[in-house]
Amino acid sequence: KETIAESIKNNNGRLIVSGVLQRADAANQNNRVYPRETLMREVNKFIENKIKQNRALGELDHPDSSVVNLANVSHNILEVKWVGDDVVGKVEVLNTPAGNILKALFEAGITLGISSRGMGSVKQIAEDKVEVQEDFDLVAWDFVSDPSTHGAFMKPVNESLLKHIVGTDKYDNIN
Repeated sequence: KETIAESIKNNNGRLIVSGVLQRADAANQNNRVYPRETLMREVNKFIENKIKQNRALGELDHPDSSVVNLANVSHNILEVKWVGDDVVGKVEVLNTPAGNILKALFEAGITLGISSRGMGSVKQIAEDKVEVQEDFDLVAWDFVSDPSTHGAFMKPVNESLLKHIVGTDKYDNIN
């Protein structure tokens, strides 16, 4: 609760959380591998078409739709960058009904994950692995209870925690 209060105080009344959003070239818990080139293309599109236009919205849990439903929006992604094979990001929890649920979960000390939502095909590359193909289209990152990307859990923003999450000082401008 102190970390959340500190985040809100240091961010003009807004709860900002950060952490790993996605990982390239590694099998996730759904046995999907996102090739770096495909993921990099989609992250760059997401930055240009969503983040820079202040419309990188996401929802609580993954809906069945490929469209972000404004009635269910809980957060807005403010910034993403690459740190090694990880896509890391800074996310604002919004003052919406779903955002207030999200904030209450953080305040209760619940560990929350984040997961990409997208459309595209996959190809079997091993008995227990599929590779996301070039037609992949990233729609959003949604908050979930059990993220498919290993370690994709969000924490309230503060400088020492950010460095701990990614294990590097290269994350400074996300702070």
